[in-house]
Amino acid sequence: MSEGPKKTKYSATRRLLLKSKLLKKAASMLVAEIEQKKQEKERVVKDCFPPLNLPGLSVQELQDLCKELHRKIDVVDEVRYDTEVKVVKNETEVQSLKEKIFGLKGTKRPNLKRVKKTTDDNDPSKLIKPDFKAKLKTVKKEEEKKEEVTDWRKNVEAMSGMDGRKKMFNAGQ
Repeated sequence: MSEGPKKTKYSATRRLLLKSKLLKKAASMLVAEIEQKKQEKERVVKDCFPPLNLPGLSVQELQDLCKELHRKIDVVDEVRYDTEVKVVKNETEVQSLKEKIFGLKGTKRPNLKRVKKTTDDNDPSKLIKPDFKAKLKTVKKEEEKKEEVTDWRKNVEAMSGMDGRKKMFNAGQ
C-alpha cells in the first residue's frame, strides 16, 4: 500500500499563495471584529450613561448632581464587593471539593502509552521463553579409571608359584 512518498494535490508555490491569502483574510476579519467590539462597547456606554448637560445648571444643582453620582458609585461598589466575596467563597469551596475528590480517588495513575502490536508479536513460536541453560557450555568430567573388582582368590592363585613371581618381576622392569 505504501508506494513511496505521497503526491500532493498542490505544488509548493500554490500552497504558499493559498496560505498567504488565508492569512490576509484572517487579518482583515480580525480587524473587522475588533472594530465591531469597539462600536458595541460605545453603544452600551451611551445607553447606560446618557451625556450630562452641565452648562445651564446652578451651583446648588451641580452639588446635588455630584451627591447623587456619589450615591450611585457607592451602590455599584457595594454590589461589586458582594460579588467579589461570593466569587472568592465559591472558589474556595470548589478547591476544597477538588481536594476531597483527590483524597477519595487516591494517587493519580499515569496514562499508559499505546504499544503497537505487529503480527510478529502474536507468533506463538516467538512467545516461547528462551532457555538460558541451553546456552551454557557443557563440561565433561573425566571419570577415574577404576580397576575391576574381581575375586581376590583367583589373583592370589595366579601369583603363587614361579609363574606368578616371574610376572611380578617382569612387571617391575
